[in-house]
Amino acid sequence: MDFSLSEEQQAYRQTARAFAEKELAPNSADWDRESFFPIDVIKRAGTLGFCSLYTAEADGGMGLGRLNSCLILEELARGCTATTAFITIHNMATWMISRYGSEALRTQWCPKLVTGNLLASYCLTEPGAGSDAASLTTSAKIDGDDYIINGSKMFISGAGATDVLVVMARTGEPGAKGISSFVIPANAQGVSFGKKEKKMGWNAQPTSSVTFSDVRVHQSQRIGEEGEGFKIAMSGLDGGRINIATCSLGTAQAALEQAQKYMHERKQFGKALAQFQALQFKLADMATELVAARQMVHLAAWKLDNSSPDATTYSAMAKRFATDAGFTICNEALQIHGGYGYLNDFPLERHVRDSRVHQILEGTNEIMRLIIARRILNEGALEAIR
Repeated sequence: MDFSLSEEQQAYRQTARAFAEKELAPNSADWDRESFFPIDVIKRAGTLGFCSLYTAEADGGMGLGRLNSCLILEELARGCTATTAFITIHNMATWMISRYGSEALRTQWCPKLVTGNLLASYCLTEPGAGSDAASLTTSAKIDGDDYIINGSKMFISGAGATDVLVVMARTGEPGAKGISSFVIPANAQGVSFGKKEKKMGWNAQPTSSVTFSDVRVHQSQRIGEEGEGFKIAMSGLDGGRINIATCSLGTAQAALEQAQKYMHERKQFGKALAQFQALQFKLADMATELVAARQMVHLAAWKLDNSSPDATTYSAMAKRFATDAGFTICNEALQIHGGYGYLNDFPLERHVRDSRVHQILEGTNEIMRLIIARRILNEGALEAIR
């Protein structure tokens, strides 16, 4: 095994780090305070290919694997968690169109999505269908050459500010086999958006509900065949879980660096905090957890790149471990800062707020445990995950 990065991978990471340090990190605190969605900055990220990391080159994307994408996304999240998290969602929606859409659909949407000139939201979650996505009720009924879509989605990142909606809706029987996927312009007649939610974190991206009232969509806007929507959604979520885990890595890295710096600067009882063994041990544990989480995320990404049959299990493991570890590291970094960590003048309280939601999204970590447990309980599964 060779765990070292190639020159190409180092270049990807350095490019992302330079962009994050110039465009994201200096502005992230203000974006959070003002609940500002930095669309222009996201579009500039698009000029570097960051809006189409793993979209196929044939459709204008970078065509990277998930492991190389992780290297880039971690550096971006180190600069601004909330903005990077939205970029990952846009990447997932764009990839779905590129991977499963018809040639005509790809030609229609991909050129502007891959550059960030159009931004996409992913619409799966509903008021009554969160982790149980197969129970969604938004309907898409045939009417001539069109579908008529009715229903509502909630907790949609970017809703009201993005241009394109990738929507899962029911075209057939109850359960997973009755779900199909569609591309719907955000300004289509009958599409409306709820109020912008006031959230604990991720304030640099809007979150709203979306309502579809007799929205007419031509059959050509369906992604894949009828009944393939749930399969498409789940294939996107494997990568989505790795993306969210990677955002936790970047946020935790930023928190760890801030804590290390503060321990050298802050003095109590006549000596720097860095000289107190208890805090040294705390920092050591934080660093160890971060390295372990990073290795697990990279392994899951490698398995997804190589179409490993246990990629879903490892994606769930990586998401569960890295998001829990990321939040803990951010919280411990805040604790090292004492009262200063609780102030908005320091980034730690933002890191804690932003990283907390990662334990909930793309399936709660309780759902991740269920996925892992089912795998382990299957005959021979323990051998398979060694």
